[in-house]
Amino acid sequence: MIKPHGGTLIERYQKKEVSDVSEFQIYNINNSLADDIVNIATGVYSPLTGFLNQNDLDAVLKTKRLTNDTPWTIPILYDVDTADIKSLKENDQIILYNEEYDLKALLEIQDIYKNNQKKLAEMTYGTSDVQHPGVHNVFQMKEFLVGGDITMITTKPQEFHGYYHTPTETRTIFKKRGWEKIVAFQTRNPPHLGHEYLQKTALTVADGLFINPIIGKKKIGDFRDNVILTSYETLIKNYFIPERTMLSILRTSMKYAGPREAIHHAIMRKNYGCTHFIVGRDHAGVGDYYLPYAAHDIFQEFPDLEITPMFFRSFYRCKKCGSIVNDKICPHEEKYHVFISGKKIRKYLQDKKFPPEDIMRKEVSETILGFKEPFVT
Repeated sequence: MIKPHGGTLIERYQKKEVSDVSEFQIYNINNSLADDIVNIATGVYSPLTGFLNQNDLDAVLKTKRLTNDTPWTIPILYDVDTADIKSLKENDQIILYNEEYDLKALLEIQDIYKNNQKKLAEMTYGTSDVQHPGVHNVFQMKEFLVGGDITMITTKPQEFHGYYHTPTETRTIFKKRGWEKIVAFQTRNPPHLGHEYLQKTALTVADGLFINPIIGKKKIGDFRDNVILTSYETLIKNYFIPERTMLSILRTSMKYAGPREAIHHAIMRKNYGCTHFIVGRDHAGVGDYYLPYAAHDIFQEFPDLEITPMFFRSFYRCKKCGSIVNDKICPHEEKYHVFISGKKIRKYLQDKKFPPEDIMRKEVSETILGFKEPFVT
């Protein structure tokens, strides 16, 4: 089986619950930070053992690598305000707490440094335009950053826990199923026929398909988590071989960082045990901030990534071919092409109408329209 990123699957959590944390200062954190802690602790973010210190952050921003030269593209950071800094110093140990997750984690502080929000935004997202949702989030961050190792003490199962698996668990499942070549599909939307085309095309050369929707903070207008999961259940039940398909969630927030986030998504699926990763057009993009195939081109910078990207160009339905195709396999004129637009699909569904069956399965449309409000508002 493919080795985890960096060579070792990180596991940083107490095997036994520790209830008495009264000797430590306790700092409340939001759900996104709680997700980051769980992902560090369970190895999704391997080889990270905690939040980035200043040297690693500078290296990630400048070179897209950690200081030890391991590929890493998305900063994983803990931000605090000026008032908190007055009571913190290097080598302190504090407890990070999230009430909703009932999460407690020990942070061993290695570094405290200023948060240069403009630099962080420009180098991560390629823009400082606050209309970009990722940039907007950066400028909402606090003034200082704290780097250091974390150890998760306790947390509780969250919504959709039945779909949740740690990298240790997915690797065990893949081995039990006899899957050696596993292709991962990242998604934040219900499936249309274009997605199904990518998945099944990739699956023809793999042993198993790992459909891994992101569950977490999204922007207004995105599909709700339960809509995404239920629609995929419908698709798998009717159009996939269950023994060749696994649906499992990833709890993290979308960054909308385009090419950098494509690498990050690949690294996380490598840690789950996947050998291949589907990269489509404008992967993890938003608006017109990134070129359509920038997320393809960036993989040329990482010959040592080890997980194999599977690149797919624009796809559409050709009336003459009678199927979903792309420009590498369809010889026909554009007048025969029906382009699959996520924006148009949303408009149909917002108007409580069924998208045409040549772009979305009727069963999937029925599932989505069965929800009173399928979109984040």
